[in-house]
Amino acid sequence: MLLTFIINSLLITLTVIIHYELLYNLAVKLPLLPVKPRLRVLCGVFIILLAHIIEIWLFAFAYFLMINIDGLGSLSGNFNQSLLDCSYFSFTSYTTLGFGDIVPTGHIRFLTGLESLTGLVMITWSASFLFIEMQKFWPKGRAT
Repeated sequence: MLLTFIINSLLITLTVIIHYELLYNLAVKLPLLPVKPRLRVLCGVFIILLAHIIEIWLFAFAYFLMINIDGLGSLSGNFNQSLLDCSYFSFTSYTTLGFGDIVPTGHIRFLTGLESLTGLVMITWSASFLFIEMQKFWPKGRAT
């Protein structure tokens, strides 16, 4: 159980740090891009999507590690123990989609719940950031 706590804590900490650093650097560097403001926002969207994919793969590697360590749990159902299946499960967990075709058992269940919570927070953080960036370029006028 202690190993599960350590893995989960490190993974969530790493995910939040990656996301924070990416958004901070985007806030600093997006205004400096020598392109039209609308393209700056699009660049931000694609860079943030890439960050989410990296974060999802971090969780996928953690699932792969945990299912190969005795006593940490397993994933069952439509699952063949591959890294690719771990990434599929991670994508559905991070986005809170959760098809239910792969079921976690044992201590790995805690990582699944934490990934869903972390994914929800990272996605809403990204949406808030992009909303603020887009506001900078929307026409300003009076509401009537």
